[in-house]
Amino acid sequence: MTDNSAAESARKAAPSRTKPPEVRLEELMGAAEALFLEKGVDATTISEITEAAGVAKGTFYVYFPSKQEMLAALAERYVGQFVQALDEAIGACADDDWVGRLRAWIHANVTTYLRTYRVHDIVFTHTHHHAREGHTENAVIRQLIGILQAGMQAGAWKLDNPRMTALLIYAGVHCATDDAILAKLPDATDFADGIADAYLRMLGVPLRG
Repeated sequence: MTDNSAAESARKAAPSRTKPPEVRLEELMGAAEALFLEKGVDATTISEITEAAGVAKGTFYVYFPSKQEMLAALAERYVGQFVQALDEAIGACADDDWVGRLRAWIHANVTTYLRTYRVHDIVFTHTHHHAREGHTENAVIRQLIGILQAGMQAGAWKLDNPRMTALLIYAGVHCATDDAILAKLPDATDFADGIADAYLRMLGVPLRG
C-alpha cells in the first residue's frame, strides 16, 4: 500500500468532526438558553453564545439572522416540549377516561410550567407572546379543546361552548400557577390536584372521596 492510499484509508476510517446541522442547531440553542437564564437576553452577546456552543461566530448566522429570530425559535421549541409533556401525561390514561385525561392535562400544565417558567418568561417576553392571538391560538389550547370536545361527546360532561371553557381553564390554570410561583410552593402535587378538582367541579363532574 502506498503512503497516499494509507493516508486515504486512515481519513475514511477517522470519525467525522462535522456534526449534523440539527445537532449543531440544538447546541447553539441550548447554549443560548443557558446564557439567557444566567445573564439575561440583552446582556448576552452572539459571540458568547457561539463560544459556549464551541463554534465560530459565523455559524450563528447560518441558522439565525439575529438574536430575535433565535428567541422565536426557542419559543417554538418551548411550546413543542411543553405539548410533548402534556401528551405523555394524557397518554398514560385510558383512551376512554376523559375525566382522567383532563385531570392529567391540568396537573401536567401546572408541574411543567412550575419547572420551566424561567425559560417561558425569557423567550415569550421577548417574542411578543402577549399579543391577543398568542392567548387564543396555540397548541396547548387546541389540545385542551380536543379533550373537552371528546369528553362531551362521550358524556363525561355537558358544555355549551368547549372553546370558551378551554380558554377559561387555560387562563385560570396559568394565573393560579403564577401565584404559586410567587408563593414559592415547595411541592406542586397538592396544588395541582386542587386546581384539577376545582375545574372538574365546575364541569359538574362528581369527585371521589
